[in-house]
Amino acid sequence: METNISQNEKGTGRITISDVADALGISKTTVSRAISGKGRIGQETRDRVLAYIKEHDYQPSPIAKGLAKSRTYNIGWVMPGDSTVTDLPFFQRCMMGISEIAALHDYDVLITLVFDHDISRLEKVVRNHKVDGVILGRTLVEDERVAFLNSNRIPFVTIGSTDVDGVIQIDNNHVAACKELTNILIMKGIRKLALIGGDAGHMVNRTRRQGFEEALKEQNIPLNEEWIYMNSDSSASISHSVDEILRNGAECIVCMDDRICYAVLEKLRKDNVSVPGQIKVASFYNSQVLANNQPPITALQYDPKELGREACKILFESIKGNEVEQKTLMSYEVVLKGSTL
Repeated sequence: METNISQNEKGTGRITISDVADALGISKTTVSRAISGKGRIGQETRDRVLAYIKEHDYQPSPIAKGLAKSRTYNIGWVMPGDSTVTDLPFFQRCMMGISEIAALHDYDVLITLVFDHDISRLEKVVRNHKVDGVILGRTLVEDERVAFLNSNRIPFVTIGSTDVDGVIQIDNNHVAACKELTNILIMKGIRKLALIGGDAGHMVNRTRRQGFEEALKEQNIPLNEEWIYMNSDSSASISHSVDEILRNGAECIVCMDDRICYAVLEKLRKDNVSVPGQIKVASFYNSQVLANNQPPITALQYDPKELGREACKILFESIKGNEVEQKTLMSYEVVLKGSTL
């Protein structure tokens, strides 16, 4: 049967469902059903439509594909709204990995900023059906976001651990990594270790503290709560913690992340305290923030981009309805440098 080709097909523009329907003398609904494989339609008609779109290289737009498959072709990337300048590189690297995998699936990434106890933006995105799945960039000990996503039965993956049963999560192996680094410091003869950490409500800080404490126990070093300074989120609180640590005669300050470590180093420089001469310093997370410090900082090395890539791969498997591991732990590297010599 001879068919007419629309002006749109003759040019360089992409042909549409309307063009296919007009050329074959059928309805747009029939074309859509033939493409999606859903709905009642005769096999002969389906074959005509599929042959035509193959011949004319029909490529459905994301919107058309979404309508046909009840999908948005968007995934949500939820970043903490209170991220500092030093936090952002981690989330940006994660997002690069997420974006790479999303592009392979012809998906776009919708970025949403959510504060620890204000999930209104996330609620709006989910309830308006703007995404097919969500990746959470931070987990909390008491996590409203996890509870909300669970109750709405939308596929999601957390970058970070959670105690909520059944939640799909991917994380760096913080417990093992922090335990290993702390053990190494102790085996180097350092016994008086102080720990400065951030918000105790963030799961990453809880797991890093757990690794630190497990190492102390393994090495038969009593845990002294007075040497652990949690919720040190401001420059003032970190400065106060450093003053107390120096006054109590610690041999090494272990920092939970690069932001805290940077602030500690600034404080020590301001007070003319030499590293590692007068006190040693190590970090449970390394980044470009610490790259140019002299002496170089002993730290744990992770790959945020790979974390994002794996989280996105797992999310797509979940969206497809495939069974996935509930928890995936990524590798790490202990980098020993001059700050703990």
